[in-house]
Amino acid sequence: MPEYMAIRKEHSFLDMCHTPELAAEVTLQPIDYLGVDAAILFSDILVLPDAMGLGLSFRKDHGPQFAYPVRSSEDVARVKVPDPRKDMDYVLEAVRLIQERQAGRVPLIGFAGAPFTVASYMVEGQGSKDYALIKGMALGAPKVFNELMTKVTDATIAYLNAQIEAGADAVQVFDTWAGQLPQHVYVEQVLPHVQRLFKELDRNHGGRRIATIYFAKGAGVWLEHLSTIDCNVLGLDWTVNLGDARKRLDDRFALQGNLDPTTLLTSPEVIRAEALRVLESYGDGPGHIFNLGHGILPSVPPAHAKVLVETVQQYRPVGR
Repeated sequence: MPEYMAIRKEHSFLDMCHTPELAAEVTLQPIDYLGVDAAILFSDILVLPDAMGLGLSFRKDHGPQFAYPVRSSEDVARVKVPDPRKDMDYVLEAVRLIQERQAGRVPLIGFAGAPFTVASYMVEGQGSKDYALIKGMALGAPKVFNELMTKVTDATIAYLNAQIEAGADAVQVFDTWAGQLPQHVYVEQVLPHVQRLFKELDRNHGGRRIATIYFAKGAGVWLEHLSTIDCNVLGLDWTVNLGDARKRLDDRFALQGNLDPTTLLTSPEVIRAEALRVLESYGDGPGHIFNLGHGILPSVPPAHAKVLVETVQQYRPVGR
């Protein structure tokens, strides 16, 4: 959005994440322009490992990088579990500002990275194409891997509960790199940490019911295993048919997704047709939160996103 780019020209990405006024402004921009039905906190999944002492920076054209990657048991020992109320107060202040300014217009979704996805960046030290270091740790040094996953899970629980306390109406956990793992590694070494994370979230804070969402990209083949997670909503990427997922999960979860983000680079006509295809694939009944099957691409024209939102909001199933 031009409004976002105007701010981005004056401030670095991390400065925007660390400045509650800017994070609140950027969070609310798409609500005002697109008219979507929920806001999602402007932040990044890597602010948590940064607060754990890894030294985050963003290199131009190269993405995130950590100064102190975690490769051994000694490295894990030096990583701290931060107190989000002290070490990440800028995120919590942004949540409070957003809720104050938008005054209940839409729910606010807070978020964090899932333990494995966050640990991937911590071990690799940056983004990766093959995840060789984190996979090597899981397979070759499972004790160290479990130590790291336990510490990241502890930190994530505290961080998300602090967001809830600050006023978030829902929290989403992004497991972007879960699908990179062999199934047995995910089920045996990752899933137990995800299960514990959701069990320990404060889902009835102050009498408010907090929605909890888990999104694992590339994990559609594991739906039966994901169904053991105590969350309200499962997010699905675009490789999964929503109707098939409903049957496999026996309608025990709301489903979020799952339009291929590249669709928004086409034309309004194609966007409408593909959005309707996703809506129809879910079938009749409640429990579908329309969303993309992963993050929006930076090159998407804002007007195309608006076409998508309007198509979904105007949709009425046949016979209604």
